[in-house]
Amino acid sequence: MNAYSSEFHKAGAGVPAAMPAPASTARSAAGTISRQWAALQDAAAAVAALAEQASEPPSRQIRNYPALIKDVGGWRLELAAKGVSDLAAIMQPGLTALLAVNARGQDARPAAQALWLEFQHARESLLALAPDTGSLGPRRSA
Repeated sequence: MNAYSSEFHKAGAGVPAAMPAPASTARSAAGTISRQWAALQDAAAAVAALAEQASEPPSRQIRNYPALIKDVGGWRLELAAKGVSDLAAIMQPGLTALLAVNARGQDARPAAQALWLEFQHARESLLALAPDTGSLGPRRSA
């Protein structure tokens, strides 16, 4: 079975690879990322507490992520905006469920630990879209 539909390929044949977003769209995305990123960090702290994980001081890259990704702009900013929105869509109901389980006196740690790991992996993927300001020099490829 062919994994790709011929209709899909025909539809995308004339689409340019990347088009720059208008400045107003970039500003709007950056503002949304900033608000959602702050809320995600708060939600992550709550999930970490429920998972009984030690709280971690946020790195410079985590603290400055909205500004860093705004400066990068382009497709990375668009992808980051979607990724942050998707991560918020995962964390909000996840944290709500964890709090409900905890309120019933049940052990929320296993589920909280799973959500905490998912959050960390997703956050690392998002952070990879922006330059690493914590390093002393340029990144070297292995």
